[in-house]
Amino acid sequence: MLLRRALPGLAGGLFAAPALAQSASPTVFAAASLTDALRALGAEWATRGNAPPRFSFAASSTLARQIEQGAPADIFASADEPWMDHLATRGLIVPQTRVSPVGNALVLVGPAGAAPVVLERGTDLAALLGPRGRLATGDPAHVPVGRYAQAALEWMGQWQAIAPRLARADNVRAALLLVERGEAPLGIVYATDALAAPRLSVLGIFPPASHPAITYPFALTRRAEGNAGARALLGFLTGAEAAPIWRRHGFALAG
Repeated sequence: MLLRRALPGLAGGLFAAPALAQSASPTVFAAASLTDALRALGAEWATRGNAPPRFSFAASSTLARQIEQGAPADIFASADEPWMDHLATRGLIVPQTRVSPVGNALVLVGPAGAAPVVLERGTDLAALLGPRGRLATGDPAHVPVGRYAQAALEWMGQWQAIAPRLARADNVRAALLLVERGEAPLGIVYATDALAAPRLSVLGIFPPASHPAITYPFALTRRAEGNAGARALLGFLTGAEAAPIWRRHGFALAG
């Protein structure tokens, strides 16, 4: 179940549409894997008479560093907890507004019609790639999906064989595109991103025990601490009214 009492004091702001509509549009820096769901949620927010939010989608690491350098974000939504921790330790978010309302699954994707793969300890993914094939995912050095992928491959005993053959993308959508274009025969992405790629098939789902839980923390940035419009938007994005849209886009709800 989605966070029931997401953030103290936010619910009241949801009904102040006339006042919020006249305020500047909040700016949301969000992980690339949230693109489709947040665009749908932003459109729903605007139909309620509020200023349409502005979105900047990229790897969580890229966005966190931009915020650290002074980028004008009001809300940050990360694809993992460590990048939110990165900003929290630097005093760049409002800690009491931090909440992780949705989660995801990690999947192996390949061309439509390819045979399913049982992802378990000892599964030989290197053999499935063929002699020259590469596996597309986010760069494990800084992209959350790549970190989850590395953990899963280590769990399978495949990391040493696969690491030299990774196609290291800047974000999960870029990794997905490499597989869609046929530049990599296989990719490790989030389940929700696979839904946005009808020409690909989910060949297998990595067991939850193979990697850290995939959660998405949201928080107000310190610069937006007194921004009523941003605070109300955050309450909407992480509250019960957003749950149907999150589900429609394949996200698991917290709780």
